[in-house]
Amino acid sequence: MHLYSVKQAVIITLLSIFCLAACSSEQDAGPRPAPEVSIMTVNHQKVTMLMRLNGRASAFMDAEVRPQVSGIINKRLFIEGSYVEEGEELYHIDDAPYAAELANARARLMRAEANYVSAKHLADRYAEAVKIKGVSRQDYDNAVASAEQAKADVASAKAAVQSAEINLGYTKIKSPISGKVGISSVTQGALVTLNQPSPLTTVQQTDPMYLDVTQSSSDYLSIGKKIASGELSRGNGTSILAKIFLEDNSIYPYYGELLLRDITVNPDTGSYTIRVKIPNPRGILLPNMYMKAEIEEGINEKGVIIPQQALLRNQRGEPQVYILNKEGKVEIRKVTTNRVQYGQWIIDNGLEDGDQVIVEGLQKVRPGVTASAKPYEAPPAKPAEKEVVPTIYDEKNDAGKTATAKPWQPIPAENAAPESNGGAKTEQSAQ
Repeated sequence: MHLYSVKQAVIITLLSIFCLAACSSEQDAGPRPAPEVSIMTVNHQKVTMLMRLNGRASAFMDAEVRPQVSGIINKRLFIEGSYVEEGEELYHIDDAPYAAELANARARLMRAEANYVSAKHLADRYAEAVKIKGVSRQDYDNAVASAEQAKADVASAKAAVQSAEINLGYTKIKSPISGKVGISSVTQGALVTLNQPSPLTTVQQTDPMYLDVTQSSSDYLSIGKKIASGELSRGNGTSILAKIFLEDNSIYPYYGELLLRDITVNPDTGSYTIRVKIPNPRGILLPNMYMKAEIEEGINEKGVIIPQQALLRNQRGEPQVYILNKEGKVEIRKVTTNRVQYGQWIIDNGLEDGDQVIVEGLQKVRPGVTASAKPYEAPPAKPAEKEVVPTIYDEKNDAGKTATAKPWQPIPAENAAPESNGGAKTEQSAQ
């Protein structure tokens, strides 16, 4: 027992020495330095509010080619997918029956004209004879009536000739517009009929193109109220331009121009159509292609934007930010968000000019602690993430060129502007 007590005393002594050494080390190190955070200073500024709407492209003009006479196709005179001019012959129907009908109509016209000449001369002679009572008044009236009837027969025969000429001309099926011609539904030797339901082919004018996008009527009313209250203002431009995004999220090199807003709301979807005209000089766009149009909703003259990573949410999902106050201490500030637009939150309420929002170093601090600050510097954009700026199409200078804009580049998903999906609000816009 005596030996055990000695060992226990030695252990206790050593532990005491270690504890004293540790305490002495901490006292020598002094207090911990304040954590460093990156901050941005809030400054109200003019912010353009954007909405991105979904839609599909359609041809500027779309003509279905159908026969206007019946007959056998003996020639197809175009290459499928090629460009054709207005009035260019596409098909040729066997015209022999229609040529014969025209010759017959012309012969009937000649006969009618000969009958009219004879009847007219007879009426003229009776007109002189009736003055001297050489013929009865009744015979004279009959001769005049016969002459008038012969004149009407001539007019009818001329109309028949004109109709036969038109039908003969219809044997040459021509393109009603200039554009690209599609796949032919018939081949040489096929029988086509007047007023048949299926077209022979389709010609589409695809430069420019239409893009029909949809917006909910509730969004329409909301924007109108914001503009009426002065929260948003309209730009001073004479036309509203739209940035176009293709299916792969790449930016189309030309701006579109907003043409009209439909005057009717679809009762099934609760949305209405916005039509955008897009230049298509290189034929990149095709009808029914899915695209998006980014259109200016309005301008917020006193907007506040912060980097996306600066926004936090509490356990109830409420948006908030960390503020570094004048004493250099961290505090929580609740905010009201509008939407994420190109990687930044647009804040409606909760921040004032001069507030210092913590952007980086949020994991190092908590409310009430003191922190040292340095200015936030946004990371430089990678070359692949640099935004492609579209150009306004100049028909005089750009037409016929093969490369009039910068190459397309995909926009990263995190930098996307808010979308309106045919009336469904996004989570960001609902905040």
